[in-house]
Amino acid sequence: MYEDGWEMRQNARVTAVYKGDYQELVDEISELLGAPATLENRDFELIAFGTYDSEDELDTSALDPVRARSILTRRSTAAVRTWFEGFGITRATQPVRIPPTPAAGVLRGRICLPVRHRGVVLGYVWLLDGDPGPSDEQLTAAMAVAARIGALLADEAQAGADLTRELRAVLTSERGWQRDMAVAELRTALGVRADGPHTVICVAPWPSADPDDAPSVRTLPGATALCTIPWGATAQCLALLVRLRSTDVMAPALSAAGRLLERAGGKGGFTAAGVAAARLGLAELATSWQEAVGTARAVLAEPVLGPIAEWARIGPYRLLTALPPEAALDPVVAPLLTTAHHELARTAETYLDHAGQAGRAAAALGIHRQTLYYRLSRVEHLTGLDLDDGEDRLLLHMALKGARL
Repeated sequence: MYEDGWEMRQNARVTAVYKGDYQELVDEISELLGAPATLENRDFELIAFGTYDSEDELDTSALDPVRARSILTRRSTAAVRTWFEGFGITRATQPVRIPPTPAAGVLRGRICLPVRHRGVVLGYVWLLDGDPGPSDEQLTAAMAVAARIGALLADEAQAGADLTRELRAVLTSERGWQRDMAVAELRTALGVRADGPHTVICVAPWPSADPDDAPSVRTLPGATALCTIPWGATAQCLALLVRLRSTDVMAPALSAAGRLLERAGGKGGFTAAGVAAARLGLAELATSWQEAVGTARAVLAEPVLGPIAEWARIGPYRLLTALPPEAALDPVVAPLLTTAHHELARTAETYLDHAGQAGRAAAALGIHRQTLYYRLSRVEHLTGLDLDDGEDRLLLHMALKGARL
């Protein structure tokens, strides 16, 4: 209990270093301009909002929908982000005034102060515009504070990038001294946190080909480190190391996985999140990653398992995902995997999923029982297997599941 409390205080102190600084700087801008200010990162995720935001302003009836959502859910939608970016805020170096547009849910005008560091936009300070609004002198002073926020964001990003490189090194290194060195470096970077319970999440495929297009670790509950890793020939997946309070409470990992899927949503395609078993320390981090990847593969093959699944809950796929890809593709099922015999393969898998009970399988397929028997006889003819034989059934069932991977 003492160690858990000490670690929680340490984690809270580290987090507060940045969050407290951001809050102070946003409050400074609010004081300078006499108006409520909010700070979002470049992905439109809320970091802090100024003390000028009164309780009335947190009432959604007193706010326009866009600002209410930003404060209450700590994020903006992709549509809102695209709309605001249309005013050139990603390229701006000076304040940008955005007029009210009721059709877009923006009932009051905005002033956007781009937060940049060394020419790179890292976030935005938002103000509700008024009449007459801030003077040029006030905005110039506020932009100076925004530059200090940019330096702080850059420092935090650099710290996260260092840990990103270390996590990627652990997950991609070959077994042996290289991996041992990578684990040692990550352990050193994490300090006392490295010895606590952890798990790993794999989100695949991540809907961006840019390795740098990943969310901030700070926006994810319990997150320790995050990186992107190649997924197949052209895609990427996201790896996230999450600290837990105990090895039997996976809530922080499931919450983080949900946040990541929200970020990936709306960008096309199906994305899955696989969560490895919990472990103490980092010694088995590579094994955890294999479990997370295998679980994500299982969800992509069998969406009913997800979109978020834990390694302990994917059944036979724990065995199948551990096999080399070529081992899972047994030649006996090759005839069933052609386009012409897709329906036969589906019939056989459904029949075996229902423990060989013809009535249940026929009902699940929406066909007559005699049609089921006919299709199963075709399956036996094509594969040479006897569906009355337990070992043949096992081989066919596992091979069909493996083919999905």
